[in-house]
Amino acid sequence: MARSLGQHFLTNRFYLNKIVDSLNVKGSDFVVEIGPGHGELTEVLAFRLQVLGKNWKLITIEKDIKLVKFLKEKFSPDKNIEVVYGDALKILPSITKTQNLTPKTYKLIGNLPYYITGYLLRILGESEVKPKLIVFTIQKEVAQRICAKPPKMNLLAASVQFWAKPEIIGYIPKTAFSPQPKVDSAIIKLTPDFSVNHKPQTKYYKLIKILFKQPRKTILNNLRETKIANLSECREKLLKIGINPNDRPQDLSIDQITNLSSLF
Repeated sequence: MARSLGQHFLTNRFYLNKIVDSLNVKGSDFVVEIGPGHGELTEVLAFRLQVLGKNWKLITIEKDIKLVKFLKEKFSPDKNIEVVYGDALKILPSITKTQNLTPKTYKLIGNLPYYITGYLLRILGESEVKPKLIVFTIQKEVAQRICAKPPKMNLLAASVQFWAKPEIIGYIPKTAFSPQPKVDSAIIKLTPDFSVNHKPQTKYYKLIKILFKQPRKTILNNLRETKIANLSECREKLLKIGINPNDRPQDLSIDQITNLSSLF
């Protein structure tokens, strides 16, 4: 295993099946898997797809060239499985283009190295070709942060919940992985919201960076320090949409942040 890639391999069949269950696969699904490792999840997923139908497709993206060779040998007889060498953070958008994928036409799954989680979610959030469903295994604390609600809203939660509904399906103890990580993991399901108007997303993302840069300060003070509006103007706009200027960013809902972003 390439430790530099932060890989921890999940081999426990109970949890592998639980992850696949969460993806709710059909026999005609197009699935993209990130970080297949030795192919433990790939194997369970492919078997489930084979049982359900014949018109499915599974593309796995692996960054470790040694594992790519191993996976190609392991799954070479199956024409429905394609092993791709590369960094998912860089090539995922290109795969959607080469495969002629459109929104809601594929599903995404993976046991993610902890260090890529935030960046990958950002890429997905900005993508115009979002999957129908996403199931990831990520660090437990990160999953809980993503699913946070007021009064525990945070930058990561605000970033993800703008474009998807997150749900923690279950937790996986660190003992289920090899080599064993230092923390437990969680299975998180993300259901993209295709009804969201993403035209004002630039303003939205700019605003949440301002709000959560200093989360202990009040909403009014965070906005005032950016000089995007004077004190009285900020207060007036906040009150106009029912936000207490003295509340903190963690008290805001996604709807409130969205409404606020449209005012500046």
